[in-house]
Order: sequence, then structure tokens, then C-alpha cells
Amino acid sequence: MASLFSFVLRLLLLLAGLVFAISLALAVVVLLLGWGLRSLWARLTGRRVAPFVMRIDPRDGFGQVYRRADGVSGGTGRGNAATTLHDVTDVEPKSPRR
Repeated sequence: MASLFSFVLRLLLLLAGLVFAISLALAVVVLLLGWGLRSLWARLTGRRVAPFVMRIDPRDGFGQVYRRADGVSGGTGRGNAATTLHDVTDVEPKSPRR
């Protein structure tokens, strides 16, 4: 009985894997078909085929941080407390305990 249960379980896992692989292949085929149709339509209308591009500039992340620190973005309401130095007092370090 245990061997029958093991066989059925393996068969079900195999079928689930096949369904997943077929659905993944089908999704790739649909994407390729869409890309091909887009390219064909661009050629028929005489337009250039623009690639799928995500324009990400790494400097934008730094710019957002600096704008938040200056209080431009609204942020958390702290204003520019992180960038002002007039309220900093000089502190002497503690001597290490011996």
C-alpha cells in the first residue's frame, strides 16, 4: 500500500512539474509572439523598433536622499536637522575604564 501511495505521489508531482513547465513555455511563446507582432507592426508603419528599456539612473537615489535631508520633499517633518551643524556641541570622549 505504501508503494502504491508513493507511486501516485510521484506521478502527481511529475504531472505538476509538467504543467508548470508547459505553462512557463507558453508564457515565453506569448511574449515572443507579442514582441514579434510589435516589430512587424513597426516595420509595416515605417517606424523604428524601440527596445524595451527601463531607464534607471543610480544618481536619482542619492538625489532623493539629499532632497529629503534638505526638507524639500516633505519627508518625516524633521526639516534639515541632519545637515545643520550649528547646534552641535563639542564633546570630550570618556577615558577607558581600567
